[in-house]
Amino acid sequence: MAQRTVLVVLFDGVQSLDVTGPVEVFAGAETHTPGSYRIRTASLDGGPVRTSSGLTVVPDQALADACDPHTLLVPGGQGTRRPDPELVAWLRAHGPRAGRLVSVCTGAALLAGAGLLDGHRATTHWAYCAELARDHPAVEVDPDPIYVRDGHVATSAGVTSGIDLALALVEEDLGRDVALTVARHLVVFLRKPGNQAQFSAQLAAQTARRAPLREVQQWITEHPDDDLSVEALAARAALSPRHFARAFQAETGATPGRYVDRVRLEHARRLLEDSGDGVEEVSRASGYGTPEAMRRAFLRALGTTPAEYRRRFSPAPVRPAR
Repeated sequence: MAQRTVLVVLFDGVQSLDVTGPVEVFAGAETHTPGSYRIRTASLDGGPVRTSSGLTVVPDQALADACDPHTLLVPGGQGTRRPDPELVAWLRAHGPRAGRLVSVCTGAALLAGAGLLDGHRATTHWAYCAELARDHPAVEVDPDPIYVRDGHVATSAGVTSGIDLALALVEEDLGRDVALTVARHLVVFLRKPGNQAQFSAQLAAQTARRAPLREVQQWITEHPDDDLSVEALAARAALSPRHFARAFQAETGATPGRYVDRVRLEHARRLLEDSGDGVEEVSRASGYGTPEAMRRAFLRALGTTPAEYRRRFSPAPVRPAR
């Protein structure tokens, strides 16, 4: 097996977890399968860098002395806001030589600034997606997933999603068993798919200002299998259905129906990931009523079936039907 070199680019203002999260994943894979990865860190001049949290990190070498890597990993952080032109120039010159380009969080802005994301689909931290799309129109920015794979380019959302992406890359390189071993050692989940949303349904929507509407939001989350029609929810908020629908959308940014759809999908995904309940049980508990209704919702939102979703992303054994 050929050893894969992972080169991590360091700079002042880098987010420390963007660096250490993926490094721990690749290092764990190397421990499990010796000879699989050689991890190197490098700054422009080879000197120490100060992270955004104040930690000092000493790199292995200068970027000028680095060999062309299998995986070039560019983390994010405050230092990407006004990047060193020399760093961008180095990425522009050497990025195309890497077998795989990877960014964590706002590291995508450095890759985009070097022209390495042109024509590619990519993501970054949700707070900077609009800016990335505005500044780099040749990049197809997707604000929803926690990570995106597009050919040899892989980009991830904020901070801890770099761990999810690194685990996915280890699974691609060395297989699921190795990636699962590393995930268990780090006490994280291997099962996060790239198209998992950056936000939960509640976080994706705004919190309503008025207490009755906030209480309805909480009720929906806690009772996805209940009657969540506009009429039922309006009665709970002591409003007319028409007034409730207008007020809910105005204060949360989502229609009641859309919000309910998100909550039910999120609840079903969590049960498929974390429990051994059968598909029929999950569909009832999530408010879909029937497996077919849940299947249609999964195909519409995720492009996959509940059974396939569980097969790919859940290590939990499914209980036999009673």
